[in-house]
Amino acid sequence: ARQMYIQGHRQYEHHLQHYGHPSQQGYKDIIPLWHAEKWDPDRLMALYKRAGARYFVSMGVHHDNFDLWNSKHNPWNAVKMGPKRDVVGQWQKAAHKQGLRFGVSEHLGASFTWFQTSHGSDKEGPLAGVPYDGADPRYESLYHFPAEPGDTGWYSTNPRWHRMWFERIRDLVDSYHPDLLYTDGGVPFGNAYGLAMIAHLYNSDAARRGGKTEVIYNCKEQSEGRWVEDLERGVMVGINPYPWQTDTSLGDWFYNADWQYRDAEWVIRMLLDIVSKNGNLLLNVVQRPDGSLDPEVERTLERMAEWISANGEGVYGTRPWIIHGEGPVRAKGGHFAEDYAFTAADIRFTWKRGVLYAFALGKPADGKITVRALSTEAGQGRVRNVTILGCIARPVWRQDAEGLTVTLPDAPVSGIAVGLKVTGTRLREFTPPAPVTAVARPDAIGAYHLRVEDAELHGAGIRTERRGGKDNVGFWDSAAEWPEWRLEMTQRGTYEVRLAVATPHEGVRVTVELAGQPREVIIQSTGSWDQYAEVVAGRFVIGSTGTVALSVRPKDHATWKAINLADVRVSKVD
Repeated sequence: ARQMYIQGHRQYEHHLQHYGHPSQQGYKDIIPLWHAEKWDPDRLMALYKRAGARYFVSMGVHHDNFDLWNSKHNPWNAVKMGPKRDVVGQWQKAAHKQGLRFGVSEHLGASFTWFQTSHGSDKEGPLAGVPYDGADPRYESLYHFPAEPGDTGWYSTNPRWHRMWFERIRDLVDSYHPDLLYTDGGVPFGNAYGLAMIAHLYNSDAARRGGKTEVIYNCKEQSEGRWVEDLERGVMVGINPYPWQTDTSLGDWFYNADWQYRDAEWVIRMLLDIVSKNGNLLLNVVQRPDGSLDPEVERTLERMAEWISANGEGVYGTRPWIIHGEGPVRAKGGHFAEDYAFTAADIRFTWKRGVLYAFALGKPADGKITVRALSTEAGQGRVRNVTILGCIARPVWRQDAEGLTVTLPDAPVSGIAVGLKVTGTRLREFTPPAPVTAVARPDAIGAYHLRVEDAELHGAGIRTERRGGKDNVGFWDSAAEWPEWRLEMTQRGTYEVRLAVATPHEGVRVTVELAGQPREVIIQSTGSWDQYAEVVAGRFVIGSTGTVALSVRPKDHATWKAINLADVRVSKVD
């Protein structure tokens, strides 16, 4: 809906070729073409439950400003147009029939600024300057009223829009009483609207339950337990003390015929990594426009169902163990970082009522799984019995100074992830192995390229993510947080440090410190969070060889404004 109004974008070109120019044939003309004629929510919900779902979240409204319920405030809704069905209501009935909790997802907060492209026009060509149909006041209820100059952030600053958002989402909450409400972004619009909506959600739920609140609010902002934090297409680095959630997809976020679907192996391994860290997985199942599923999606869900039926006891109702896992693959943590080459050497742990579950994220070629965290040298715990989930045959195992080594039987075991059920005594009395600190070493010309995933991140909010085609340190909202790297200096001399940064803010002051030598650096706006510029942080004299630290810290609370920090390069200049 947005990008079909951006001249030159592939979705603009697709719309132009198939439907016409957006000055005449716009998004308003696409909506009547959507019928969802093969959508069977009862059949799909049964399939989702079999595949492992314990709660289901329906789209309520996305950034296109089209409500999928019988909206009191928006005539552009699925009951009056398109499929002419109450999508939210029918999903809810299907979920409740299967005994699942039901949630709704709202992306409306960002819609106002996101959809302003519909008010533009071509920049070149025969129709340059001719307004798109979004500029027509007759369709303002779909495309929004025009934004004020400079109102371009994720969330609009316009109080009129804030009130409209509140009314629409309150209608959604009051009409369906969802068990979960998800917002795509942080809490919108401050105390008067965003926090007031959360209070209304919680209080109305308590009123219906005799004072007990069970409803969940879920958004992409930390809260220390006031709501559930969501990471889009990403994971936590380790165990989080508060429940959290990943939202990701089997494919693109919408039906994209060019996208290669994820397989069951990828989904299950992601699930285990997430659950081991106190998280939940919210998985988008991509539907065709007619409401059906592609055959590849159906097969993936059936394979998930097969694995879950054998291994679900090590997933549901569990809590983290003393560590989330072990193995060579180190998840970076943060949004948009989810493609990890897990192997059988990567182990993830869960815990339930005195039982430890250890999942190898693959099937070992030699038939042996070694859990090093259960070494007899690491604590007082002693293993008394080991079984394999979903397998009748008993494995051979031993616990010694190397760890718990399990030899798999000849009977079939899962090639996706092998679940070990471990019982014994004092199984929580182990000393977790010290984390391995990455140390950067020079390349062939004596320079250092410091990777984002190797940074030690100090603080609860700062995370790695991917923006503008680069891995970066982001979500850096607090001046009390900072990244730090270790470098093995093999040569004395003078080194220059350069940073690749992106920020819409002017005059951000940071202190770059290498080997105990601080340099103050002023960072100017690069124009956006996705547009990076190189900043020279200064020169530093290294008088001796050995391991040194490099940190990038906010100068102080008064001058700190968030940045995205990507490449950090240290080059010898003398």
